[in-house]
Amino acid sequence: MPRNDASRGLSQLATLIAAIIVVATLYFARIVFVPFALAVLFAFLLTPIVRLLDRIHLPRAVSSVVVVTCSVFALGLLGWVVAGQLIEVADQLPGNRTNIKLKIESLHGSKNQSINKAAAAVKEIGNELAESNPSSGAPASPITPKGLAAGTSAKPIAVEMVPPASNPLESLNSLVGPVSIFGIVTVFTLFMLIRREDLRNRFIRLFGHAHLNLMTQALDDASSRVSRYLFLQLSVNVGFGVIVGMGLYCIGVPQALLWGVVAALLRFLPYVGSLLAAVLPILLSLAMFDGWTHTLLTLALYATTELLVANLVEPLLFGAQVGLSSLAILVAAVFWAVLWGPIGLVLSTPLTVCLVVIGRYVPNLGFLNILLGDEPVLAPESHFYQRLLASDQHEAKWVLESYLQDHSLQQLYDSVVIPALALAEQDRHRNNLDETTQQFITLSTRELIEELGDRAIEGNARESQKLEKKNGADETPGAARESSRDVPSPRRVICLPARDDADEIVGTMLAQLLEHAGHRAQCLPTGTAAEIIAAVERAGPEIVCISALPPFVISHARNLYKRLRERSPTFKILIGFWGFSVDTASIAKRMHLAEDDRILNSLAEVIAEMKEEVEAPESPDGGDQESPTVIHDSIANA
Repeated sequence: MPRNDASRGLSQLATLIAAIIVVATLYFARIVFVPFALAVLFAFLLTPIVRLLDRIHLPRAVSSVVVVTCSVFALGLLGWVVAGQLIEVADQLPGNRTNIKLKIESLHGSKNQSINKAAAAVKEIGNELAESNPSSGAPASPITPKGLAAGTSAKPIAVEMVPPASNPLESLNSLVGPVSIFGIVTVFTLFMLIRREDLRNRFIRLFGHAHLNLMTQALDDASSRVSRYLFLQLSVNVGFGVIVGMGLYCIGVPQALLWGVVAALLRFLPYVGSLLAAVLPILLSLAMFDGWTHTLLTLALYATTELLVANLVEPLLFGAQVGLSSLAILVAAVFWAVLWGPIGLVLSTPLTVCLVVIGRYVPNLGFLNILLGDEPVLAPESHFYQRLLASDQHEAKWVLESYLQDHSLQQLYDSVVIPALALAEQDRHRNNLDETTQQFITLSTRELIEELGDRAIEGNARESQKLEKKNGADETPGAARESSRDVPSPRRVICLPARDDADEIVGTMLAQLLEHAGHRAQCLPTGTAAEIIAAVERAGPEIVCISALPPFVISHARNLYKRLRERSPTFKILIGFWGFSVDTASIAKRMHLAEDDRILNSLAEVIAEMKEEVEAPESPDGGDQESPTVIHDSIANA
């Protein structure tokens, strides 16, 4: 055991060191990785267009060159138009100083007068304190510079900062940097589009040759997610820019095309893009127009458009396509912005999607999918049980209600509540639960089950009323009564626990489902085997279902079944080993089950068995049986 702990610690340390090395490499080699990452981004974005040209039998090299050339030309044309409008805005700003000065003065004039008076009083007190604190000792004799007579005051010499003459080479260097990066990105993108399959095969050969199936799924998933995200995000941002540009044009803000393009580009920045895009148009409206109307309209335009796009359009288009949680998007934006600056902020979401896909398919990196993915961290049954362990009945109820929105009551019981009770039983047998926690889990689960059952009964009652109203409008009362009697003959069923409270809770759930299916079902409380058998004999049911929740319950269910079969051989017995994955045929053979008796693993199987039982012809000795009231009284007496 110590060796295993030591090896696990060394493995975690090695993983941490590798992560630090990777992050350091990404930071110090960003001059290489940033153009490469941008090229990958553009390759994902342009690949669907290249594939479309491939379908018309255009050579790959020709289609790639055409697509890249058209993209570069479109970006250059757009940049030229935007630069021209930006120069026009810069030329118009100096002529609008008057509006800016008036708005600043109006803001200063609207300040609270009491605050101004308080500030003036504090300043006056400070001056008085300074005057009442004379310096000790004789005053220092003034130092008279040479060349000045005593008593003559020397005037300060004005210092003026003269900027150095502009060097044309520096301007050229500042322009060569972005142009060279753009050229490198263009060449990388063209190469990736032409040699797409070759790069994919080399990547598989390098990292996943021994796991071709796994690596193929990872690459397909990553490429589809990133391409879909980029296409949808580009479409949404272009629409956002069009709406903003048209709105600013209607408001009267100059160079509306410029601000629409800026809004579309900056919106690729998560969370802060729209805010940054709105700053310059708002400032321009302050400078260009008298009053505050145009400024408020501009602010309302950006705020309304962003709220509609972020809360209505994007959830409708994206859905769960990206596969990232909101917190992961925020953390990734900060991480990549620190590493690579503004370009890292743009690339944060696509790169994080790739990390999530890697974590999904590579077991050693599964923590990436857990930390960054949008899939639920805990399964519903684990979440429900964890909230019960934390004594949080409110959130436990929320888990059940959330699951019930998309599933039936029977699916909720089979898939959430019963597995959660099984987890509690396992912890109880391991002595991991104290008495107080056990009681809270039992009482809370029982209350939630009763509440859900009552709600289901009310829903069935409302449906029945709607059906009766419909039948009353379409049929005569006699025909409606006749159709209401045209239902399968119900069965009287008693559910009894094999051992403890968990078995009784599952029996209560089964009784609820049987009641909703039209049968007359009751669940006996826990007790001794003699008390349970006596109550069953007094009630005289047609079918008995033994509720047994693993683990360590087979022997109890076998003993109870044996005694029931010896005392009352007339009724049919169903044994529910809930969620039991062991072969039930071997258990049935060991328990010496009768021919008609069954071992079932879920509530759904019991409901299906009851349906078959109802559809089967009734036995000739089925005669008049006791009413449900008599059954309930017998159980209460027991």
